Amino acid sequence: QVQLVESGGGLVQAGESLRLSCAASGSTFSTYSIGWYRQAPGKSRELVATISSGGSTTYADSVKGRSTISRDNAKNTVYLQIYSLKREDTAVYFCKAQRIETYRINEYWGQGTQVTVAS
Repeated sequence: QVQLVESGGGLVQAGESLRLSCAASGSTFSTYSIGWYRQAPGKSRELVATISSGGSTTYADSVKGRSTISRDNAKNTVYLQIYSLKREDTAVYFCKAQRIETYRINEYWGQGTQVTVAS
């Protein structure tokens, strides 16, 4: 069982940067891939960035080149830094932990943190 808590959201001005944190409980955190997702009002949830247990990363085109996902396994935390924020980055940001095992996929979601970008 993994519990996730996101933090770092808030109201920021366009052009500023923000670092979101996803803190996890459990001693097996390092074996999970972590994804950051976001959901804007009236829209479906979309994948923003992922980081594997080995540290490989992927980014959505919407944030590629202006965001960094990283993990600190000693702190059981994954970070998402977004630079040059835009109004369209406004959304609730969620993190998800996933581990694929032989016969099942373990997935856990956090409750989300609101990011609002004002112009």
